Amino acid sequence: MTIRSTRLGDPAVRAFVTAVDHHDRDGFPALPASGATMADDGGERDLTEWIDREIFSSHGHPEADDESGGGLLLARHRDDTWGELRTRWSFTVDDDGRISRFETGEA
Repeated sequence: MTIRSTRLGDPAVRAFVTAVDHHDRDGFPALPASGATMADDGGERDLTEWIDREIFSSHGHPEADDESGGGLLLARHRDDTWGELRTRWSFTVDDDGRISRFETGEA
């Protein structure tokens, strides 16, 4: 069963997924903390470049199926490049409530 982004528990994760769901390219850059990092399938990636390529340019979005404490989502990620993949997303939220790191990859 899909969890709507507006029902995700952590406010920073909820804002991230909601921005992706709504393809809010203008609002998205304000969400990650300054200097935020990310990895995809274990490889470090440039956050800005990856978000543009894997989310906004390819119309990508995750549909959360399960949420665990500590910022972990299991989701079906769909985009125009890869189609649909079962993915895991792990978010680290800093003391200011902003995402300082996230990791994603096939589940």
